[in-house]
Amino acid sequence: MLLLGLDPGLLNTGWGIVSAEGNRLRHVANGVIRPPKGDLATRLLALHEALAEMIARTAPDEAAVEETFVNVNGQSTLKLGQARGVVMLAPALAGIPVTEYPANTVKKSIVGYGHAGKDQIGHMVRTLLPGVEIGSPDAADALAVAICHAHHASLQHRLAAAR
Repeated sequence: MLLLGLDPGLLNTGWGIVSAEGNRLRHVANGVIRPPKGDLATRLLALHEALAEMIARTAPDEAAVEETFVNVNGQSTLKLGQARGVVMLAPALAGIPVTEYPANTVKKSIVGYGHAGKDQIGHMVRTLLPGVEIGSPDAADALAVAICHAHHASLQHRLAAAR
């Protein structure tokens, strides 16, 4: 099963895909989408188009998105929320189920500590996916979301099968 992890952002949206076969995880691809500078609508459109193209090219089975944390700056939080809406919409439009995870859940799943820093997340992603080359901290965060989803989705699928 191919799992797409997404770390939304208006400046940088990280994405990462892992293949999950039972308990075995394998890195497939990762990257960052950087919409061009300009008005908000143009940036959101560019983000959507880039996500749609990447999804069509990689054909993931499921997607997971990190939930937004509330910033001190309300305006920044609102803009991030709009980018997050686009990030959730793109896989949904492709018929791909989307699951959300709080940042603390992702960090606990990867590092074992809910307040881990980006450097710790990057280190553990490299440990869990040996040989992976990660282009940026945003891509590492997205791979962490995909790995988190692999752990949680596996349990959900087994429970559903048992019913």
